[in-house]
Formats: sequence, C-alpha cells, structure tokens
Amino acid sequence: METQELHRGRLIDHIQLVVSDLAASQAFYKAVFEVLKIPMGGAGEDYFWADELFVSTTDSKAAQGQLTGRHHLAFQSQDKAMVDAFYKAALAHGGTDNGAPGERQYHPGYYACFVLDPDGNNIEAVFHGEARRSAPSVKVTF
Repeated sequence: METQELHRGRLIDHIQLVVSDLAASQAFYKAVFEVLKIPMGGAGEDYFWADELFVSTTDSKAAQGQLTGRHHLAFQSQDKAMVDAFYKAALAHGGTDNGAPGERQYHPGYYACFVLDPDGNNIEAVFHGEARRSAPSVKVTF
C-alpha cells in the first residue's frame, strides 16, 4: 500500500457536500482553491476532494442519494489580497456575490468575503488579521 500524507487543521476532519452539478462545483472549487494555494487532492467519476472537503454527486456511495442543504464554509486566507483574489475567482467560475470583500464586525482585523457556490452554499474567505500560527497544519501519515 502506498504511503499517504494528509494535512489537517484544527477542529474539522472533513466535510462532505453532495452537489447537483459536479462539473460546475469542480470548476468553482478548483478556481478558489488555486487562489488559496490548496491543491486538489483527487477526483473520480462521482466525486472530487481537496484537503478536508469532499464533494460528490448523489450517486456516490457516501452521499446516500441525498443532496446536502445550504452550508456555510469559511476558508482561511493568508492576507487581504488573497480574500480579494478568492472573491474574483469565485465570481468568474460560477459563484454569486453574497458579500464583497471588506472588514467585518466579528473582531478587529476580520476581513472577509462571501459567495454562493453553484449549489447555494455560502462560501467565505477570511483573513483574521496579523497572527502567528504554532504550525501550518497537522501532518497525518499512514
């Protein structure tokens, strides 16, 4: 068996979205993940994945035949420029405006944008301001 390596964040191990149009979702997420410097992990006939996000059709075994409802996912950005670029890429690849880039009232330095993906999920890119991480991610090797 081939050794695999995953990088995981803080709380979420993975999220699955079940979508109505896999090709439209793949084009959208590929574009915004490119901006966020997150590589696509892999794809099959009825799914694709990147980092902690798994996206599939209703035909996927994991989906159990049901579309997911509307979700809010927030992706971390390295700076304000990355939030701005995320917003532009999302709109250029099937996303719909749900809040242009700008400061938010959540805490000082919170800079974010919101777009709806092709299935209506509220997707956010956020930069929390200047901060120092203890590590870029948790490395899982198996």
